[in-house]
Amino acid sequence: MSKKVIIIIALAMAATLLFAACERSAGQPILATPTEEGAKTLPTGISLVQAWGTSTAVALQTAAAQGLVSPTPTETPNSLTLVPPPGAVTTPVTTPVIVVPTLTPGRPSTYSLQQGEFPYCIARRFNVDPNALLAANGLTSGQIVQPGLLLTIPASGSFPGARALSPHPATYTVQVDDTIYKVACHFGDVDPTSIAAANGITLTTPITTGQILNIP
Repeated sequence: MSKKVIIIIALAMAATLLFAACERSAGQPILATPTEEGAKTLPTGISLVQAWGTSTAVALQTAAAQGLVSPTPTETPNSLTLVPPPGAVTTPVTTPVIVVPTLTPGRPSTYSLQQGEFPYCIARRFNVDPNALLAANGLTSGQIVQPGLLLTIPASGSFPGARALSPHPATYTVQVDDTIYKVACHFGDVDPTSIAAANGITLTTPITTGQILNIP
């Protein structure tokens, strides 16, 4: 056999072997890299990677796949993120100021009755003789008067006997339909402005049943 023929036969055999190898590679399935039994693809950005396989982690993975939760952890605010940016307008917090009335010294020349007051109450408060007060205003004892009635206060005289009806300083529990003026009449010689000042309120501040008032 000639040398040329041997070369041709060798080339033919090499080609046959190469062709067979290509067919075997194309038809053979690619085997997956073996992993641990029950292993699953870990989600990106979930902090429970180390606890993967637990019921909590599986629930988080399912929720992330359905778009119910974000895989990106929520940023926790800190002292830097709470600082307003430059140029931001901040509204200052203001505390309301209650203007407490002050007692006018001396005896007024006139006085307008308030809800819950009556002439004898005013006579005790301003140390006035009640009969002189009634006479100065054309009133009789026991006569019903209405709030808003302007009384003329006598410039002289004094209340006969003790002016106080109840001892004080003390506390008082507000009753139904009470006003600061009515509470002042309950004690006799206490001015309503003094009660308001002792409780840090104004004369127009509503008082409620059961409220405890300081009586000076």
